[in-house]
Amino acid sequence: MANIFDLFKKIESSPQPSITHLVVGLGNPESKYTYTRHNAGFLAIDYLCEKIGARCDRLKFKALIGEATINGVRVLLMKPQTYMNLSGEAVIEASSFYKIPAENIIVLSDDTSLDVGRMRVRKGGSAGGHNGLKNIIEHLKTDTFPRIKLGVGQKPPHYDMVDWVLGRLTEDDEKKQFEIIKLVPDCLSLMLKGDIEKAMCDYNGVIK
Repeated sequence: MANIFDLFKKIESSPQPSITHLVVGLGNPESKYTYTRHNAGFLAIDYLCEKIGARCDRLKFKALIGEATINGVRVLLMKPQTYMNLSGEAVIEASSFYKIPAENIIVLSDDTSLDVGRMRVRKGGSAGGHNGLKNIIEHLKTDTFPRIKLGVGQKPPHYDMVDWVLGRLTEDDEKKQFEIIKLVPDCLSLMLKGDIEKAMCDYNGVIK
């Protein structure tokens, strides 16, 4: 019978499947921004990690990163630490290192055009005024990467946009946001399987 330590060594030395996808949550790194509207992407990554038993806490590519297997797909989880408007720096470093094409980069972000409690899956498209998405598009030189957009509510007329996205949701809206974030793992699983159409059908317009 093989020694138990030899078995562990064999398991540890077994080659891992190659990373083929990036899952990027957008936000700002300082703790004072943790629960702001702009950090919906970070919160979604944190929930995903808790749900699947992964970690996203190693510093590399100007981001906190972690690895996970979701629906049989090996992914790199990422929370850029460059601040929102430079998020593309982290994405391009990681995607270049692993040779990951834009269509395999899934970005999770806040969206001020969606009510709190709504989610929208998109195959690609413009930044829609979102500075993090804009910078990623600039670095990748394409907007053909899929994304999960999490509603944080439209800015009231008397608010400055920066103040709005860096502000915190009300207690009731935080509950609605958490309910929609809870759907991210299953939505992401469909997208990683290549079934983005079903993800759009199942989750676009969902109200929580």
